[in-house]
Amino acid sequence: MGVHDTIGKHVEPALMVVDGPSISPLKQGKSVSTATVGPWKLIAGKLIRQKVAMTAGAVILFLYLVGLFAEFLAPALPATSKPQYTYAPPQGISLFVTRPDGSTEFNPHVKGYKVEIEKVALRRTFVVDDSKVVPIGFLVKGPAYELWGLISTDRHLIGPLNPNDPMYLLGTDRLGRDVFSRLIYGTRVSMSIGLVGVAVSLVLGVVFGSISGFYGGWVDTVIQRIIEVISAMPTIPLWLGLAAAIPLTWSPVSVYFVITIIVSLLGWTSLAREVRGRFLALRSEDFVTAARLDGSSEARLIFRHILPSLTSHILAVVTLAVPTMIVAETSLSFLGIGLKPPVVSWGVLLQDAQNIRTVATAPWLLIWPSLAVIVAVLSFNFFGDGLRDAADPYDN
Repeated sequence: MGVHDTIGKHVEPALMVVDGPSISPLKQGKSVSTATVGPWKLIAGKLIRQKVAMTAGAVILFLYLVGLFAEFLAPALPATSKPQYTYAPPQGISLFVTRPDGSTEFNPHVKGYKVEIEKVALRRTFVVDDSKVVPIGFLVKGPAYELWGLISTDRHLIGPLNPNDPMYLLGTDRLGRDVFSRLIYGTRVSMSIGLVGVAVSLVLGVVFGSISGFYGGWVDTVIQRIIEVISAMPTIPLWLGLAAAIPLTWSPVSVYFVITIIVSLLGWTSLAREVRGRFLALRSEDFVTAARLDGSSEARLIFRHILPSLTSHILAVVTLAVPTMIVAETSLSFLGIGLKPPVVSWGVLLQDAQNIRTVATAPWLLIWPSLAVIVAVLSFNFFGDGLRDAADPYDN
């Protein structure tokens, strides 16, 4: 067919409309592309989807809140002793009381104690007496205290309506002190020493690791040899020697900070090596080269370009380092070379469970502080694992 044959005739268009589904342009709705979301929002979104990590994070937050409001939550002061209730067993909380006519009444209470004499050992023991009722309540009056050293009050979250009545939810120790109250006060010290110790380790690890990885050469060699020497030292004997050098005349607060520094001296080496490895991998990347050509100083390259890209990784490593600090403080205090009374920590509480006789007669002195350490360490490990997975850019 020639050109003249097409004149006057209808020519079909080149593009044909086909029925059925077709590729449509992107909808401009309210949904936001993940490409425009910042890295912290991506990490938070991935972390929220991990139920175990979020549960562990809630437990960690709860423990820190307990330590923050220890005076208000504890029914008694940690140093208050009542020798007449030595090694008293734990009391359970009951909600209802049975009246003489058989009806029940809502009345939160704990059962009292009665004294029995063991026929074999011929010693006095306490047993819970179901016939004695000790009413308890919330926001009751008790021993006066200063919350955070600022607010003077005598209100406690829970306690007996009569402050002279016994209420020992987790039993008492050899001096008749409330284990439940001492455990709450110990939460503040043991959980905070982990944060302070990790803060010191974080500064040392990031500074030495970044310098070693950024400069390399003889600087890297010297820092790595120092790290190897510290890592090769036996941990327990070194702690024993350093803790034994603390003068006995120092105040408990001074001993607290010195023990924190001692625990931190061996905790920064692993973080320094990890930061060094990441610096070695990133210092030749295009964005670092571009910043260097743009005239950025070495300090700006380290703190404004390379370190921010490691923030999520460092945060995950630090989270996993906190339980190590907690276990170290507990071990030192348990051995008697760490924190000592009148300071109250989980390790100090475990000092009362160093002999078989005490554990046999009062097992709660071993169970509850040990359980607190286990829960705190596992919570930090689970949360740290979840945070590390959420910060992994290659994990979808």
